[in-house]
Amino acid sequence: MALSEKLQSDLKNLGLDADYVQWISEATIKEDLDGGSDVTSVATIPTDQNSIAEYRARKAGTIAGLHIAAAVLETTGITDYSIKVEEGSRVEAGQLIIEARGNTRALLLSERTALNFLGGLSGIATLTHRWVEEVKAFPVKIRDTRKTTPLHRELEKFAVRCGGGVNHRMSLSDAALIKDNHIVAAGGVTQAFTAVRSQFPKVEVEVEVDHLEQLRDVVAAGADLVLLDNMSIEQCRAAVEIVAGATRLEASGGLTLENAKAYASTGVDYLAVGALTHSAVVLDIGLDLRMA
Repeated sequence: MALSEKLQSDLKNLGLDADYVQWISEATIKEDLDGGSDVTSVATIPTDQNSIAEYRARKAGTIAGLHIAAAVLETTGITDYSIKVEEGSRVEAGQLIIEARGNTRALLLSERTALNFLGGLSGIATLTHRWVEEVKAFPVKIRDTRKTTPLHRELEKFAVRCGGGVNHRMSLSDAALIKDNHIVAAGGVTQAFTAVRSQFPKVEVEVEVDHLEQLRDVVAAGADLVLLDNMSIEQCRAAVEIVAGATRLEASGGLTLENAKAYASTGVDYLAVGALTHSAVVLDIGLDLRMA
């Protein structure tokens, strides 16, 4: 069953691939049924019974994944639903975020999958929002990494955007990131940079450095962005002075909410935070059913 034209259009406007969202919605419902049926609902609920499902935030946070939940609803045959808030909205405990009407069995079939998406993605958005708020006095941007759940990257990076963060590359083909193992394999940082630039001249090249001695060579070579790996606050500040605006700088490793302001104050352009996607706590969202 194809997603509705309106939902497809909404997904596109949010920067999401509608075909991917449809596929993952169908795959997750298929996983839940495992080739059978929802035996509890089949046994306890009449085939033709209709209900109203209210999705509510049980804790305050930043919401993401409303349109993914909508895709799950449509996948199970529920087309009468309304999204009550915008993606990226700040919601309070008890606030209604989605209301859906239709067949009770279908509503309950979609329940857990929709809540899994909503809670997980809203957890990422909520954590990202905390980071963004923590450093809002500085021009630095909070950026995610590729430390995402396999096959969920597009959704999790969308959630980061909902929280006010910005995305690092979506895939290995988007941009080059020359890390320590590439440098070892290529015989040096300059050799690695030259090799990438010669084969992929139009691709943005970021180079990881773990000590300041490498920085001048990388900047001179023409790196578009330099990742300062596990450097201290003092080292990041020194790196900003060395570069003097010649390239962008990204601090990565050892970053916490407690030291975020200190790193932001150094003048780096980005704080790379893997925890946004690999350590976010699920936001508590629930579904309450009532008879139509």
